[in-house]
Amino acid sequence: MALKRMVLQIGMGTDIRGQDYTKAAVRALRDALWHNSLSVANALGLDTDSMQVEVTIGVPHPEKVDRAAVLAVLPHGTGTVQVVEGGLEIASETNTTVVANAAAVVRLDIPGDRA
Repeated sequence: MALKRMVLQIGMGTDIRGQDYTKAAVRALRDALWHNSLSVANALGLDTDSMQVEVTIGVPHPEKVDRAAVLAVLPHGTGTVQVVEGGLEIASETNTTVVANAAAVVRLDIPGDRA
């Protein structure tokens, strides 16, 4: 069997006033995932929980993101979360808006050469 990249999903999330990096990251991953209905696993005769999802989050301060909270967003499969420097902080007179970007790569262990 060979682990193959099947899907790349991209999303963006914000926390407008709270400067909560985890909230922005969770919203970014939800944005990436909730606009899709992945049927690739079922189409290949695999269970959706066999998906392996590699999540990358980009925010200005990676250390402020709770990786477990981001990972908890995944509805199926198992996953990993890497947080890197990226995204945006937009300051105003009264607060700072945090913008997070998310990328989710879905991999499946494909028997033979079906993919």
